[in-house]
Amino acid sequence: MAQKPMTKTQLVAALAEKTESDKVAANRFLDALTETITNEVANGGAVTLPGLGKFACRERPARTVRNPATGATIEKEADRVAKVTIAKALKDVINA
Repeated sequence: MAQKPMTKTQLVAALAEKTESDKVAANRFLDALTETITNEVANGGAVTLPGLGKFACRERPARTVRNPATGATIEKEADRVAKVTIAKALKDVINA
């Protein structure tokens, strides 16, 4: 059975405990990390977190898509999407 995902509050508490700092500092660190990764990926770059994975921006070309409910086809414009590639080290830990 799948567990509930860790909340931000729980993550901040875990970071504070692991780094032996207070929750305010851990929260500031998490917010700064999130903002840094978001800005880099939004600008077309990529960020690698060793042992976790790589966050990148990927361009998708214009394409024809179909509405499964009605069967109608429409032309979808080119867009950009975030892509996350999981690191081999994390896959190995999960599958151990």
